[in-house]
Amino acid sequence: MATPHMQRSFPEVLQDIVGNLQEIIRSEFRLAKTELKEEAAKAARPAATFGVGLVLGFYGAGFLLLTAVYALSMVIAGWMAALIVGAVLTVVAMALVSSSGKKLKLANPVPEKTIKNLEENVQWAKQQIK
Repeated sequence: MATPHMQRSFPEVLQDIVGNLQEIIRSEFRLAKTELKEEAAKAARPAATFGVGLVLGFYGAGFLLLTAVYALSMVIAGWMAALIVGAVLTVVAMALVSSSGKKLKLANPVPEKTIKNLEENVQWAKQQIK
């Protein structure tokens, strides 16, 4: 026994397509939100390390400059002692900032999965309209 073939009207089909597109867009926004949270979590620790490196660099600069300048000024001129200590401290601070900066670059703030899915959804919608 054959089942009767039901044909839906154009407005019904269009309404289904619009409803599906709305749900897809909502899903894409949820995916983007989740993806951005994941990337932010990846960047949190290196960002904190970066900040700690900067703060330690500033404190270290002050104490090392003071101590080293006093010690070196006993042997060489005071201005030269300050220059040497400042240069060494700058190199150490740059190393800390550089290592944390490399880790921060690994975090990807672009929600690539969402972009890919949106492109696929646009293609699907175009095919449905044809």
